[in-house]
Amino acid sequence: MTGSLMKLLPAAAVAAISIVGCGPAAEQGKLADTLLLKDYEPVSIFNVPVTKVDKAKYPVIDMHTHDYVDTPEEVDEVVKIMDACGVEQAHIMQCNWISDTYDVVAERYAAYPDRFKLWFCLDYTDFDSPDWSDRAIAQVEKYFEMGAIGIGEMVDKGLGDVYACPVEGKGIRLNDPKLTPVLKRCGELGLLINIHIAEPIWMYKPVDKHNDGMMNGANWQVDTTVEGCIGYNALMDMFEEALYSCPDTKIIACHLLNMSHDYPRLGAIMDRHPNLYLDISARFGESSATPRATKAFIEKYQDRILYGTDNTPSLDMYRSTFRLMETADEHIYDGYSYHWANSAWDLSDEALEKVYRTNALKLLSERAVSVASSKSTADASMCWGGGDF
Repeated sequence: MTGSLMKLLPAAAVAAISIVGCGPAAEQGKLADTLLLKDYEPVSIFNVPVTKVDKAKYPVIDMHTHDYVDTPEEVDEVVKIMDACGVEQAHIMQCNWISDTYDVVAERYAAYPDRFKLWFCLDYTDFDSPDWSDRAIAQVEKYFEMGAIGIGEMVDKGLGDVYACPVEGKGIRLNDPKLTPVLKRCGELGLLINIHIAEPIWMYKPVDKHNDGMMNGANWQVDTTVEGCIGYNALMDMFEEALYSCPDTKIIACHLLNMSHDYPRLGAIMDRHPNLYLDISARFGESSATPRATKAFIEKYQDRILYGTDNTPSLDMYRSTFRLMETADEHIYDGYSYHWANSAWDLSDEALEKVYRTNALKLLSERAVSVASSKSTADASMCWGGGDF
């Protein structure tokens, strides 16, 4: 039936014609009105390339993961996964919802000192006391001597650094004047800061039919009506104040600063703060909604972006991230997407190698220089009878 004739028919007749010969089409039509978005699991029908990437093209340093295991035997299994995927090193972030104390975690991974590096949380006990900054600096220096890489994962989704342990930092923000000397001391030691600022923008918008990331936003919504909770833009303003306060301290905003929806804005922040780095952990799905924009951004800032996962180590998880970074595959449903399909970024070899490993090595080398300097000073003190000269 021609389109012109269809226009002459009543709407009911058009609807009837549209389901004639389609079997249970009427029931299928009802499903379109009742199927919940959370239950939508499409199977791609597109005949497009499917590239299998078993091992990363270059050696990988996972700069953002957590203590997802309980025993040394489970650590052994993680190492096997890392070996199979080409991950030479993983950095274990500490936080109060998943990790034991630093000492316990260090013992758990002790058999693999070159494969796992540890980070630590600040202790906000008696934060209001006048000597807190001094105590925090002493804590930083202690963990530096123990081999820690930096402070992380700090967080502020609106309520302050609530991931910290053993005492969380509710209401305590990175730009607090008491934190400034602590951050500066980290810079002097070559220790890094990894901080989770905000959540993707969907979590701050109304959960309604206009929310582009509605299911993601609904699952992780931030309630800014809670007393003391600040919103997305206020968090970004606060973060920039902190960056200005300690320009010699390298700060890594994990999850692409939760700004992969607005690369022009993120690029402007990067341009203002040369001490700012990004990790891409746990934002592969968000970034794969706009693969060309993501590629352009990473290529431009390839010297300051780090690979990370933030997920339980597995073969499928690692290989999913490699596929997105290394190939040009499209319309990917592999269990690691949201309610949209992922499309890969097809990064250049130069950018890949930097993001996978080289950028991390450069940052870690600053700590190594600090360690060498500290050791040299200690040795000199010993030669001079304890330094009284």
